[in-house]
Amino acid sequence: MKYQEFTPGEHLRAFVKCFYVCEYDTDVVFQDMACATGSMEIMFNLGNGYFQTGRDNSFNTTPRVELWGQIIKPLQFKSLGKNKMLGIRFYPHTASMVLNDHVDQFNDHVTDFTALDSIEIGQLHEQLLNTSLLRGQIALLEAFLVKKVYTFQKKNSKFELVHNVITEMKHEDFTDTIQDVAFRYGISSRYLQKLFLQYTGLSPKLYFKINRFQKSLILTSNKEESLTSIAYQSGYFDQSHFVRDFKFFTGFAPSAFDTADSTVVLASSGR
Repeated sequence: MKYQEFTPGEHLRAFVKCFYVCEYDTDVVFQDMACATGSMEIMFNLGNGYFQTGRDNSFNTTPRVELWGQIIKPLQFKSLGKNKMLGIRFYPHTASMVLNDHVDQFNDHVTDFTALDSIEIGQLHEQLLNTSLLRGQIALLEAFLVKKVYTFQKKNSKFELVHNVITEMKHEDFTDTIQDVAFRYGISSRYLQKLFLQYTGLSPKLYFKINRFQKSLILTSNKEESLTSIAYQSGYFDQSHFVRDFKFFTGFAPSAFDTADSTVVLASSGR
């Protein structure tokens, strides 16, 4: 498996964390797992193989253009055949710019993105397939997204508020309650919860837990710290809270989690 990330142009950097290419160039089945990152992704399959996702060893073939909602419970996936996945990784709140509905309805699902706009997305996928150079393919994605940003910014006055709250919550010294945050912005905590769910698909509390888990995931993958040290560095009260959350998001205890040859850390928001 080969993986590369690409920084978007300046006009998209507030909306797109990165573009990426993930290539599986053998006919050997590659199996891996996706965990909660706090972000949504869109993937265009430009290869000849196909993908499957599932839980409890029950797998379904994914569409050729995949919208990955917020993954909360660990999700297994398989690459069968020679696949080339060209992806867009959004920030926690920015996938909303390409979706007309509340994004929480896509949680824990891989959805056919062409079903949301079959003509435009179908044409884009066809153009990507007919473009041989990677820089040309990324240029097509950027042109598609720039149009979405322009329309989105005119209609969504609350986007900046959600962005600012997310920025606060990512600070290492963040200890405020959602009531405290809402008070600073002159809105009710209930309304802030509603906005957060609408734009990110997550409650503020769940987003905070995912962000903390992602910090612990990177430290765990380095295998240089004790579990107690990782827990405190990641913002947990103690080791038991850290282990409990880690099991919830990965299905494994930290000591049993192997990130070798896995995309879990590559896709991490904590990098």
